[in-house]
Amino acid sequence: MMKSLILLFTFLILSLTAYSQTSEAQLLELDKGWENALLASDVKFLESLVADEFIWVHNHAGLIDGKEAVLSRAKRIQSGQADDTRNRTTKNQQVVILGKTGIVSGFTVVDRGPSPTLYHFMRTYAWVDGKWKLLGNHTMAIPEQE
Repeated sequence: MMKSLILLFTFLILSLTAYSQTSEAQLLELDKGWENALLASDVKFLESLVADEFIWVHNHAGLIDGKEAVLSRAKRIQSGQADDTRNRTTKNQQVVILGKTGIVSGFTVVDRGPSPTLYHFMRTYAWVDGKWKLLGNHTMAIPEQE
């Protein structure tokens, strides 16, 4: 009996550890999808990912917008509005999950010319109805070293 309980407990611990690692990997891939969707102005992906309550605090709070602004910009670009963003590259991402909340942080290099800008980001995801929804995004430009 005791041996069965120990085996069951061990199985539960290993299952939860595997779930956490899988969730972290899934969240990291989803976050990469966010960057790709911004670059491609993928309205459908953005619409499915971004929560209705979404808040994006841009550099130094110079602009704070929500889901409608993100979708509106993507739709305008899809309709032919010029977009000067050539590339978005993420690096040094870290994922932390606590309960039904996940945070992805790291750096994004955004190339709009003439030289790329390095941003630090922190995005908050919430597990809602069996999937991750992007709830918040905070970006901050990192000054170039002189």
